[in-house]
Amino acid sequence: MPELTISAADEKRVKALGFLRNKGTNNFSGRIITVNGKITTAQNKCIAEAAELFGNGIVTFTTRLTVEVQGIPYDKIEDFRAYLAKEGLVTGGTGSKVRPVVSCKGTTCQYGSIDTFALSEEIHQRFFNGYSDVKLPHKFKIAVGGCPNNCVKPDLNDLGIVGQMVPNFDEDYCNGCKKCSVEEACPINAAKVVDGLLNIDKKECNNCGRCIGKCHFDAIEDGQVGYKIYIGGRWGKRVAHGKPLSKIFASKEEAMDIIEKMILLYRKQGKTGERLSETIERLGFENIEAQLLSNDLLDRKEEILEAKLHLTGGASC
Repeated sequence: MPELTISAADEKRVKALGFLRNKGTNNFSGRIITVNGKITTAQNKCIAEAAELFGNGIVTFTTRLTVEVQGIPYDKIEDFRAYLAKEGLVTGGTGSKVRPVVSCKGTTCQYGSIDTFALSEEIHQRFFNGYSDVKLPHKFKIAVGGCPNNCVKPDLNDLGIVGQMVPNFDEDYCNGCKKCSVEEACPINAAKVVDGLLNIDKKECNNCGRCIGKCHFDAIEDGQVGYKIYIGGRWGKRVAHGKPLSKIFASKEEAMDIIEKMILLYRKQGKTGERLSETIERLGFENIEAQLLSNDLLDRKEEILEAKLHLTGGASC
């Protein structure tokens, strides 16, 4: 067992830069931010070279779609960061603040209803980067999913977005076919022909969009893109499933505003060390939703951001 020579203060300092100590050693894993789990071949090559030059040659992938290079000596950390910067790569992703955004591949997936890569990159720039100096009660995780398959578990994040494709059903074109192609295409049996007319149970329909274009008589030719937002999810020692807001947001701008309002509310009304799920439980979901659907939080944005809050930090797990 090597003698551990790195002080607790130095360990804490580099952790804020995204370097986590390798257990029982004087070396660190450097956490590289990928924005949304997507990197170029040049960046991939740069990471591999940095792993050989400054680490132990091993690259690992985290559940939050960041990349970690293992075995970096403490005195090589700044050289490692400088090498990555050649390809626009940075380290980080720790602390009581907005964490790296997770995205599914909805942009290219056959089931994707929204451009998940573009949306998650915009969220990264506006909130991960833009709010990088904003202290929160605890970590705040965001996930973007392209459809109700929920591959990135949006409802297990502090805030999760699920792409929607709300079908536009024109009953005038429905012939009430005994063998309905829309009914056959619906994966959750929300669409059924009842008394000679197609019926889509809105309580059951999850707006996956699989029915669109399936009717031979053009009863469902298109749909409305939307954004379903969950708040208050968490995964870990204490699991909480996020709850969806009552409306589906029709525009990306609305969804972005909800994210900002949620961050502002959490900063102002959350207690240091308290995860968002606990804040929502303490204040009440209906209360939280009412605030998110109004503009008061955005009107008070400057006041909330300038307040000296959560100075001791709260990300303990």
